[in-house]
Amino acid sequence: MNFNKKIMPLVLATTITQGLMPFKAFAADDLTPHAGAYGYFVDTYMQNSGGYKPGDTSPATNPAVGALSQFLNIFTPVSGTANGDEWTRGTILDQDIHDQNISTVIDMTAGNTTQAAVTTTGPLVRVFFDDRRNASYSVTDGLGKYTDVFRNLANANTAINGDMLQDALTQKIANDDDREDSHQKGPWASETSELGNMVKLINTLRGGQASGNPSKYFYQYMRPYRWSSEVKLLPTLALDIGSNPNKDGGFPSGHTNAAYLASIGMAYAAPERFQEMLTRASELGNDRIIAGYHSPLDVMGGRMIGTALAASALYDPNNASLKAAAYNEAQTKLFTQAGTSEDRFSDYKKNKEDYIKRLTYGFGQTGDTTIPMKVPKGAEVLLETRLPYLDVNQRRDVLYTTGLESGYPLLDDAEGWGRLNLFAAADGYGAFNSNITVNMEASKGGFNASDRWRNDISGSGTLIKQGTGTLKLGGDNTYSGGTDIQGGTIEADSATAFGVGSVSNESGTVVENVDGLVNIKNDYNQSQNSTLELSIGSKDDVLEVDGNATFNGKLKLDFSNSYIPTSGMTIIKFNSNNTNSRFSSIETTGLPSNYVVNLVYDNNSVRLLIGTSDSSSGSHHNSPSNHTNATNDNVSTNSDKTATDNGVTNKIATEGNTGWQQKNGLWYNLSKEGTINTGWLKDTDGKWYYLDKSGMMKTGWVQSGDGNWYYLDKTGAMQTGWVKDTDGNWYYLNQSGTMEHDKYIDGYYVGSNGAWAE
Repeated sequence: MNFNKKIMPLVLATTITQGLMPFKAFAADDLTPHAGAYGYFVDTYMQNSGGYKPGDTSPATNPAVGALSQFLNIFTPVSGTANGDEWTRGTILDQDIHDQNISTVIDMTAGNTTQAAVTTTGPLVRVFFDDRRNASYSVTDGLGKYTDVFRNLANANTAINGDMLQDALTQKIANDDDREDSHQKGPWASETSELGNMVKLINTLRGGQASGNPSKYFYQYMRPYRWSSEVKLLPTLALDIGSNPNKDGGFPSGHTNAAYLASIGMAYAAPERFQEMLTRASELGNDRIIAGYHSPLDVMGGRMIGTALAASALYDPNNASLKAAAYNEAQTKLFTQAGTSEDRFSDYKKNKEDYIKRLTYGFGQTGDTTIPMKVPKGAEVLLETRLPYLDVNQRRDVLYTTGLESGYPLLDDAEGWGRLNLFAAADGYGAFNSNITVNMEASKGGFNASDRWRNDISGSGTLIKQGTGTLKLGGDNTYSGGTDIQGGTIEADSATAFGVGSVSNESGTVVENVDGLVNIKNDYNQSQNSTLELSIGSKDDVLEVDGNATFNGKLKLDFSNSYIPTSGMTIIKFNSNNTNSRFSSIETTGLPSNYVVNLVYDNNSVRLLIGTSDSSSGSHHNSPSNHTNATNDNVSTNSDKTATDNGVTNKIATEGNTGWQQKNGLWYNLSKEGTINTGWLKDTDGKWYYLDKSGMMKTGWVQSGDGNWYYLDKTGAMQTGWVKDTDGNWYYLNQSGTMEHDKYIDGYYVGSNGAWAE
């Protein structure tokens, strides 16, 4: 499968800490799959069928039932085939967890008043829609501004609208083929539309093998309103209560299962909205709790089997061509449009907070907290389009290092489906337990061209960056193996992006894009063919290297926010620079065109020297771009230039003087014709002098039209050799008077600003 179409990344830049469930480097990096009693889910997913009466199925014969088997530690259903009330006679094994499960529903349904339910602008209208609409249609607003584009191009529609809210209080709203329990795909979208392959992929994931009903009939766990009369059903859905408990199961949530199946299918085709689609799926599940129809454990179970069933269909080789077609449709037909819909999921921080909270719903780690993470067979396919530059084992490693800790109710299944944290996995590795090579090719577009990892990365491994693409690191990282840039770009989007190891920029670009300090905890080494790019928007924007710094190659300075730095400002700090290394070239952006920037290298820092191209004071510190000898061609006797020194030079000329004349303590030179000389003048003493546009003799540093700097002593004569300036630094001028730089002279090194570097 070849994904070469250009993707338009929509990744947000905000970073937050993991908070509720921090990542951990597990004891053993064992990526080998672990089978359940049913085998491997991806190999047996088509066996998720039957089970419409007790005894039809079991954890050993049905992978969905088997993946949820940790629920048997909380509740044991009655066995046998009794009619009517057997679901009321199961045994609660963990009363505390069960009580917390139902009390959470009581709390979340407390606001279900009639007035709130029929308010079309309130949050409960979405709860009503998420119950009555086809889940495949509902979750499409996870596409953000592309929602209406998708719905139009896919011929997606729904019969359920806000006008039905008032009627729903007194009559049950007809299914209109929009309900999940109709066992129809309904009219949610067309497989023959412009986005027909995307529609078909979602329908395939939601095929006959994807029902949650076999698990419902096995576990026989009632809906929350049957456990407690304090659960307040949403009034617009209250008439949908079933009369027979054994036809009205709560665990697992079928709506949640459907939401994850549809959202993961959409996220596979449109990975630019990967985390947003996951958040939308979790929101739909959460709405089922607010409606009073499901409990947190129901929703957690729906997420588990929805994730496993989606991965199984995506892993199935029979669906390979459909996957590719759906992906290409999203890239070439959907994202090429100018979407204008509201994006309810534009806040990355809120998305992450909501999604993480809904993984465990506040349950504590009451089980074994020492179980190593396990990655289910085939689960890596879930990241196939989101992390396309990683190989199969690397994607498994991402799932491994971002998984939840063990011990939460229900989630410690044999294969590891319950502990997957796909939202975190979309933010890259959680730990480098070994050396990680990332090869990104920008020519492939999308995430191959640029991606951002926002997790807090730990571990002892090294990050090795290859290829031409850009990888951005935004977490509070502590990995110790260092960072090796062999190609492309590594961008620091946080102060501790590079962990605690050294950074070796061999043949790429290191970019700093942080307001304030960025810290490299060890050495920084840059080779000749590499670039260091610093973003400077204030005096606090400093790159701090705790170890030894070796500079070479290009330094690029990007001045932002109209910031004008002061001369002498420190931009890099380091512990030592024993090799007296220097950047070979400097490039700046963001400053006025007449500003010229160069560097001063001190024992522990690199500082800016700022000058302007129209200044004769201080601007000699700027390295000339070309080195050419001064010749007679530099002599100018342009009589068209008008002297402006209060008429002094004009007076000299009218008096018929020639040669050097002193007026008011200033020297001027007139030609044999009496016109005022300007520019370079070689006098009869064999020395060169410089006269400005008014004809006045200059002293000190002068930048000539050839771009080179020259030094004129107190008499105005051009100097050669070593010159000590008023700044206390020594500079070297060659026999032509041109200032030299970036070389050793007489055993001393002349820096890029022309000053002798100690």
